[in-house]
Parts: sequence; C-alpha cells; structure tokens
Amino acid sequence: MSVTRIEVTGDSPYPVVVGAGILGELPDLLGPKVRSVALVHGEGLGEIARPVRRVLDEAGYEVVAMPVPDGEAAKTADVAVRLWSELGRAGFTRSDAVVGVGGGATTDLAGFVAATWLRGVKVVHVPTTVLGMVDAAVGGKTGINSPEGKNLVGSFHPPAGVLCDLATLVTVPKADYVSGLAEIIKAGFIADPKILTLVEDDPAGACVPEGRHSRELIERSIRVKAHVVGEDLKESGLREILNYGHTLGHAVERVEDYRMRHGEAVAIGMVYAATLGARTGRADLVERHRAVLASVGLPTAYRRDAWPKLREHMRIDKKSRGAVLRFVVLDGLAEPARLENPSEELLEAAYQEVSR
Repeated sequence: MSVTRIEVTGDSPYPVVVGAGILGELPDLLGPKVRSVALVHGEGLGEIARPVRRVLDEAGYEVVAMPVPDGEAAKTADVAVRLWSELGRAGFTRSDAVVGVGGGATTDLAGFVAATWLRGVKVVHVPTTVLGMVDAAVGGKTGINSPEGKNLVGSFHPPAGVLCDLATLVTVPKADYVSGLAEIIKAGFIADPKILTLVEDDPAGACVPEGRHSRELIERSIRVKAHVVGEDLKESGLREILNYGHTLGHAVERVEDYRMRHGEAVAIGMVYAATLGARTGRADLVERHRAVLASVGLPTAYRRDAWPKLREHMRIDKKSRGAVLRFVVLDGLAEPARLENPSEELLEAAYQEVSR
C-alpha cells in the first residue's frame, strides 16, 4: 500500500506518515543522532510493541521498554514520576528520544514525559487507535489528568513525527474503533463536510478498518488537524475549533470516572454544542448530528439527572477564560464560531434537549 505524508507546518514542522505495514519508517523519523529510545507503550500492546522494538533494535538504538497502564489510568502524576525515574536510571540525555506506542492516553503521557525530561527531548508517536491517529498524536498537546479534571496538567511539545500504521487497526475492538470516529465526524462538521458525506454513504464501512472510505476518512481528518495546529499551535485562536463537543464531553468523562470512551463522550458533547448553536440563532444542525453519530453507533444523549455534576466540572474546563465559559458552535457546516458566557438558563435548557 502507498505511503501518505501529511506535513504539519509551523515553528516545529513534522510529518504524519500514513500507510499499512510501515513501521520501517520509524528510524527515519527519529534520525541518526539518537542513541537511546524509551519505548513507552500500553501494557496490553505486546503484539504491537514487539515489532516496534524489533525495528528499533535492528536500527541500532539502545531500547528501554517502559510499559504503562492501558487507557486513562496511564495519565497520572505517579506514572509520569515513575517514567522520569526510569529515564534517569537509564542515563537519558537531551540527544535521546521517547517513542509512544498506543492509544491517545499513552501518546499524551509519552509526549508529556518527553516535554518535561531535561526541559524537552525528541518524541515520536506511533498511535495504534483511530482516536490516536486523527487526534491525540497530532498537534503537540501533551498532558496528564488530575483529580480535578482531564488534561489540566500539560504542555505543548510537537513530536518529531507521527507514524500511523493502519495495519495496527485490524486488532482494535470495534467499540474502540467507533469511538475514534467521533473525532473524524467532528472534523467533518468544523472543517471538511466531505467527511460527513463519506460516513453517510457507508456507515457500516466507516466502522471497520477495511471499509471503502476508512483510509480516506482518517487522512482527511489528519489533514484538518494538521492545518489547524500548523496555524495555531498553542490554541490562541483557530485551534479552539478542535474543542468542538469537548466542553461537555470532558465533563461527561469526569462524571463517568473515565469509564466511558472519549469519543462517546465527545459525540454527546457535539449534539449539545449543536443544540446551543441552534438555540442562539445559528445553524440548526442538531438532527444531522444525531443522524450521523447514531448511524455509526455513537451515543447522542446522556442522563438527565447528571446536569448538576456536569455543570460543576465545566466550571474548571481548561477551555474557559477566567470565569467565562466558552463553547465552539457552528454558524453553518465548516463555519465554527465561539459562544461565550451563555446564560445558565440556556445551558440547562439545551442539556434537557440532549438528555434522556
């Protein structure tokens, strides 16, 4: 299969390499000056981590494997401290590198550890989930969670490259694969409506890696994110549009204690954001949100009795500015806008529409 290279521009440009069976591209992304590599990977990813290590060994790197808990359990200060200690014991210097292999939580953690070790060392991400490929691994955002919320501790640290080997998606459980579709569909609503038509053309195919449009959906979504973060790395303007659906979505994740998949929570958050937009005189795209998301099996509603807890978690959302709560809404397809400081009455009324 051919290899696609999508360039992320900006002050620290890097490629996102997409294809199947392309782990051999990894040494080129690391470069010849790297001596030691910390291989940070989810504990349950042995089948994928082993061939990555083999490629690194054959390229002559000194590899130190650093398994971490799977999922959001990896994104804690305790795990980060353990990895810093392991880097110190292994004598990692500024010329060494971190390779993060796994889903979005693993690459978030690996990027954060790389950003903070010796004030920043090279990191290359090898995402193994749809969510990791189209969202978490691209863009340079790194972070861990705290008891108060998701990704509240972090930094901007662009990777040296991202390697999206589509062959790794074959073993991803369907529910996890579908969860990643939420970020792809988000890209369709905020920037590339062709994504929506591809999903609507073949919803069942969109849910599996061998679907007719699956590779195009992934590449289109990566291109959306690459363009946005290339223009605005540190979320001072344009990059905020990538938060579409995330304000309520992150609150749902907190209420669920991260037992709900990220994409499932964001799907609910997108329906909520669309409802806020429609209620404030913007485009009424609520039914299209519900239809597209439901067609691939993503949720579009949440518990009615959860509103007080959700509202409390939104108060400390990292996208807020001071006491002003901010939402990304849509003036139309691919026409994102901001809604600042909506009234409490509007917030609750919109939630009643999307609750069950």
